Amino acid sequence: MAVKPRTQRRDAPAATKVVVVPVPPVSWFAPLLQKIERGKSEVVLRKGACLYSQGEKADAVFFLDRGKVRLSVLSSSGKEAILGILEAGGFCGEGCLAAQPLRIGSAVALSTVTATRVQKAALVQALHDQHPLSEAFLAQLLIRNLAFEEDICDQLFNHSEKRLARALLKLSRFGLDAGGAEGHLITPKVSQEFLAEMIGTTRSRVNFFMNKFRRLGLIEYNGEVRIHPALLTDIVLSE
Repeated sequence: MAVKPRTQRRDAPAATKVVVVPVPPVSWFAPLLQKIERGKSEVVLRKGACLYSQGEKADAVFFLDRGKVRLSVLSSSGKEAILGILEAGGFCGEGCLAAQPLRIGSAVALSTVTATRVQKAALVQALHDQHPLSEAFLAQLLIRNLAFEEDICDQLFNHSEKRLARALLKLSRFGLDAGGAEGHLITPKVSQEFLAEMIGTTRSRVNFFMNKFRRLGLIEYNGEVRIHPALLTDIVLSE
């Protein structure tokens, strides 16, 4: 079933966006970090707790063993911009390795999170001594950079309907359930306000397109969102 969206005016480039960063299997860093004997600790957070906050001293990198984390930045006027979402297997706070003295953003747990905290000095030494760790770390940075480039192009050249479809597809990759004919459930639940911030549009536009997608059978939407990837992909690929 191919569904072609109606032609419409493109929105202006959005001020905020979300990058859902692809990651390799969670085990990629576990055996490598085991070789770090000092400057390493485990962190366990409840949903809504901060891994680190904007303005704090940047002195460590966090490797996510379990859970999901939202990266955001707060402007001087109090407006929050969501920069990205990381899942288990990703890492954040790496700005400290580039002489960043203070955190320029915050990392907040979207679910129960378990992470490995590695102090800057310990990680710098490990990256120097362990070539497998440095190669894997660099590979992840390159993957993240490509993800940012793709999302910048999405923001500049695609209208909000296609951006929403793409965001739903990317979010559905987190914690995939059985899927199949019933589609993939997006977890944790996301609000229309959250989706609007993700794609840089208004809540009313998101509500309009979510209802449209539901009428077309692309998603099931009743408090929680379950998408049908093969059908929703037609929106993303359409010209």
